[in-house]
Amino acid sequence: MTRIGGVHAVLPPYRYEQHEITEALAGLGAASPVARGVLERVHAASAVRTRRLALPLERYATLHGFGEANDCFIAAAQDLGEEAITGALAAAGVRSDEVDLVIFTSVTGIAAPSIEARIAGRLGLRPDVKRVPVFGLGCVAGAAGLARLHDYLEARPQGVAVLLSVELCSLTLQRDDSSTANVVAGSLFGDGAAAVVAVGRDRAAAGPEVVATRSRLYPQTEHLLGWDIGDNGFRIVLGSDLPDLVRSHLGPEVREFLADHDLKPQDVTGWVCHPGGPKVLEAVRETLQLPARALEATWRSLAEVGNLSSASVLHILRDTLAADPPLPGSPGLLMAMGPGFCSELVLLRW
Repeated sequence: MTRIGGVHAVLPPYRYEQHEITEALAGLGAASPVARGVLERVHAASAVRTRRLALPLERYATLHGFGEANDCFIAAAQDLGEEAITGALAAAGVRSDEVDLVIFTSVTGIAAPSIEARIAGRLGLRPDVKRVPVFGLGCVAGAAGLARLHDYLEARPQGVAVLLSVELCSLTLQRDDSSTANVVAGSLFGDGAAAVVAVGRDRAAAGPEVVATRSRLYPQTEHLLGWDIGDNGFRIVLGSDLPDLVRSHLGPEVREFLADHDLKPQDVTGWVCHPGGPKVLEAVRETLQLPARALEATWRSLAEVGNLSSASVLHILRDTLAADPPLPGSPGLLMAMGPGFCSELVLLRW
């Protein structure tokens, strides 16, 4: 089976309290007293205390258009991506010239050549390294990317594969969008990056095994989550019924997946769940009938750094492994949801 060799999570240097970001966004939008009140209530209810940003907070007021914001994405993503992969390789005890495949994912900026190509030389990757840049999976891409590493390595027992996620959500800021979806997104999303090194079954690694994966698209839900892309860049699409969708679909999906491996939710000793937001997390807990402590690492990550889109679940995986890893040999479940609407499940053995 595929084994996770190393996980390294990276945050940009600019750290702000939630109230500082709330004040800045209210100033950018020149909000009316009523709109400002809504903004403050939504931000206060987000369960987010602090976030990291790719740029100093005052810099966002001076960004002019999608092109300038995307240039900032390319510059910052290269530095964060290099740091994340370097750290993950060191944690795994793997040299950069041993890497056979790199998957890069982001849904907050675009680049051609893609980010992993731009930093390949800086990292010392081989010229024949396989590259798969991915755009459009959104928040699910951390889990989906790990699953695709597993797919690749199943047939390559000596192989080494890397997943890199860089999400700079702040650079998608839409100053003229007063929609509820944009206000909610502005209260939740932060910036960060993470990398995972995985190896084939014939290579030694200290991390958990990937036992199995499952991908699922839910029909006629495409309109609930994603981007509308226009002249000003990425405008969030965020359906208010996402928690209900989680309740109706995720519970049966997880139970069926676990049952395929003779497991039940109560057998899982470590839940690594993407922090979609307070209402989504409550829906996950309710539909799976989990004790409150099961998603403690996810709630903590949401409070400390916000929702990092695809990078979040990898940060939580890192935290789970570093803080108090579950008993060796016990099952874990890594899961995320994203545009499509879709879910991705990864069964782990600690």
